[in-house]
Amino acid sequence: MGRNVITHVVAAENRDKGKRFVITEMSAVQAHKWATKALFAILNSGAEIPDEMVKMGLPGIAAAGMGAISSIPYAVAEPLLDELMGCVKIAQDLAPEGRALMPEDIEEITTIFDLQGKVLQMHIAPFTSGVRQSSPSKPTTPAPAD
Repeated sequence: MGRNVITHVVAAENRDKGKRFVITEMSAVQAHKWATKALFAILNSGAEIPDEMVKMGLPGIAAAGMGAISSIPYAVAEPLLDELMGCVKIAQDLAPEGRALMPEDIEEITTIFDLQGKVLQMHIAPFTSGVRQSSPSKPTTPAPAD
């Protein structure tokens, strides 16, 4: 099973209206590293996060909300935000699967915020929708004999 991929079409009435962006889920290793960096950045900022949320990793960050994330200094947050945008490509007629973003591809600040939110939502959705894992696991206790 491959990574999740969605196409987002800007619907807002602005200069980016109708532009198509392809958003691809990070690998599990990359998402784990991103979540770990974000979690340490939040903790080092002085924000208080309950232990149970810290132990959850990426879902814990999601549960902590934007309040905790907004406590990170911009110099620390910038590479995390850039990494989110690394999941985004722009789709065009000659490259419907998407090509790397260039600064002139996005003309509205709100589009950037929207895309970052969509990438983050893609990664936390399995945790916030009640799905705990995507692959089956073996039972930890033997099945009772008949």
